[in-house]
Amino acid sequence: MSNARARVALFSLAALSWVLVGAGKPSGVATDTNLEILRDSIRANRKALIATNLGLTDDEAKKFWPVYDRYEKELTAINDKFLQLIQDYTAHFNDLTDDQAMKILNDYLAVEADRVKLRQDYVKQFAAVVPGLKVARFFQIENKMDAVMRYDLASTIPVVKQ
Repeated sequence: MSNARARVALFSLAALSWVLVGAGKPSGVATDTNLEILRDSIRANRKALIATNLGLTDDEAKKFWPVYDRYEKELTAINDKFLQLIQDYTAHFNDLTDDQAMKILNDYLAVEADRVKLRQDYVKQFAAVVPGLKVARFFQIENKMDAVMRYDLASTIPVVKQ
């Protein structure tokens, strides 16, 4: 995949993540249906970017995608917790107490620990169906997509007031 196509795909993910976070702000009006459509779009774009860049053979693809679908389902549950934290933070941003800030921080760290554990668990599962280099490449692609989304989130989420 060319750098230009990769940038377009990553920009699309970032744009969708910005809309998703913006939809969770108290002043925004978002339905569960709209959030689900955005989540589905992000998942589809991620899967397309992985498919384009992983270079799976037909045989590898038959084995890889069922594992990926299970991984994505579990990752979605973790990402939903992360989204809820962002929504809680933005809902209480102007009147955030010390206790609320610590709860959000501890919940965030728990979500991150869950994300790391999930990835550790799935390294073995992916390695059982594709060669190690492709497993490493898959997680590199995942990390790059996450970095783009986190960068975008960092630009839209204000720092805690003192």
